[in-house]
Amino acid sequence: MTASLEQLRRCHFAVDLGAARTRVYVKGAGLVVDQPSAAAVNTRTGALIAVGEFAEKMTGRTPDYIRVVRPVSGGTVVDIEMAQRMLRHLLGDKVRRTLRRKPRLRAAACTPHDADPLAQRAAIETLVGLGARRVELVDTLIAAAVGCGLPVERPEATMIMVCGAAATQVAVLSLGSIVTAERIAVGGEAVDHAIVQHLRHEHELVLPSQSVRPLQLALSGNGLTPHGPASTEIHGRDVATGLARSVQVDTAAVRDAIQTPLTAVLDGIGKVLRDCPPDLVADLADRGIMMVGGSALLPGFDQMLREATGMPVHIAERPDVCAVQGLGTMLEGKIEPLELDPLAT
Repeated sequence: MTASLEQLRRCHFAVDLGAARTRVYVKGAGLVVDQPSAAAVNTRTGALIAVGEFAEKMTGRTPDYIRVVRPVSGGTVVDIEMAQRMLRHLLGDKVRRTLRRKPRLRAAACTPHDADPLAQRAAIETLVGLGARRVELVDTLIAAAVGCGLPVERPEATMIMVCGAAATQVAVLSLGSIVTAERIAVGGEAVDHAIVQHLRHEHELVLPSQSVRPLQLALSGNGLTPHGPASTEIHGRDVATGLARSVQVDTAAVRDAIQTPLTAVLDGIGKVLRDCPPDLVADLADRGIMMVGGSALLPGFDQMLREATGMPVHIAERPDVCAVQGLGTMLEGKIEPLELDPLAT
């Protein structure tokens, strides 16, 4: 399913439904929604209690009859009805009224590079339920490359790595097309899980879900790099007694636990480079890799890639919103029609 730039220019709003956050760009208004992809539901009545940041804060803190759900997993909508309800609340009455006034409302949405027809259909049905008469799909890799300002339309190689919550996508782009790409089922959630498992096995400590990301930042000034304090104090729950307990955690051991799942990302980068024509690989030796996505901000991740690949590694100015900003650039018509095919592969 392909979309031309001319079709995208006719769209009125764009949605980036991610496993961690949902972002909505409205033509002429910019980014209007940037919230966690979470919803709290009363299981007794089916009522929606909260969405976005408020629902995220309720994770692990609710009574039995309230459940926090995530309608998006790995960039794919797994619960269409809940995704529609979540989006309606995130957009708010004012934005929804503005969109409803548009004749033949059109929408655009990001989909992972290897999304199957069922995943594409789920994204389309979600936006159709919001009133869209037509939905255009754009490859996340292309949208993110446009959003971070890469010269993807030129006859030279650019490499982008979209670091998501559930997966990491790596691609080499040239002439507005994806030359070769790879999707690795390792993202920010895998890093969080590695930290939690390390503390459970080594210290018999259960870490609250809300404390995982702050712990990553507290490890040291450079996160994955071997600089900073030798240990840090962590608060959690004792596995055996259930009581609150504090332990001194060896930061080097936690760094090792973080690096273990990220080796799969290095393998994916190597596969993309092996499948890439030699002339394009030569371009990448100078230009390097552009990192986008929320997990690109993991401290020290870029330095680890530099050391492993020997290539320059850059982080986009606002890596977490590059994909939706790229969609917005296409909607606003800021790219020449002959320069880019959003779903070319």
